[in-house]
Amino acid sequence: MAVVYLGLGSNCGDRLAYLRTAARRLHAEITITQVSSVYETEPVGHAEQPWFLNAVLEGYTELKPDTLFQFSQDIEKSLGRERPFPNAPRTIDIDILLYGELKIASSTLTIPHPRLTERGFTLCPLTEIAPHLEHPVSGESMESILATAVGLEETRHFADQNWYAEAAPEMLS
Repeated sequence: MAVVYLGLGSNCGDRLAYLRTAARRLHAEITITQVSSVYETEPVGHAEQPWFLNAVLEGYTELKPDTLFQFSQDIEKSLGRERPFPNAPRTIDIDILLYGELKIASSTLTIPHPRLTERGFTLCPLTEIAPHLEHPVSGESMESILATAVGLEETRHFADQNWYAEAAPEMLS
């Protein structure tokens, strides 16, 4: 089994409900061990849209990276995710941030996530649950990366970790 860190984001409709539904569906193939608080963040890339809710999940899975990617894409599609243009508003976004120590660069999947260290919406929740986790490429801890990051989008605390327990308390190991 591999430890994985997944980023969830939503800025359409009932954003928190989309995060909860995605987490429940991910639980079918991932043993979720930790969840971050939910953060509200300003959009990046296409500013004229609602702010996002973001969270990070840690878990274990037997799925291979490409299968996990397809599984997450299927969840996005089932929750109404459309991709009319880059950085468009979305009901749900599920990103594989880290998959163990793997480094993958293919036409469909890059792990670690290529913008992990440049985005407050991934760094804040990931650092909350795994501050000493080392980035597989740089070897720096998430805590250190966040402390020295510059130019991050505005990120503010929205809800504590109860967002997840309220969704399905049986999911946490």
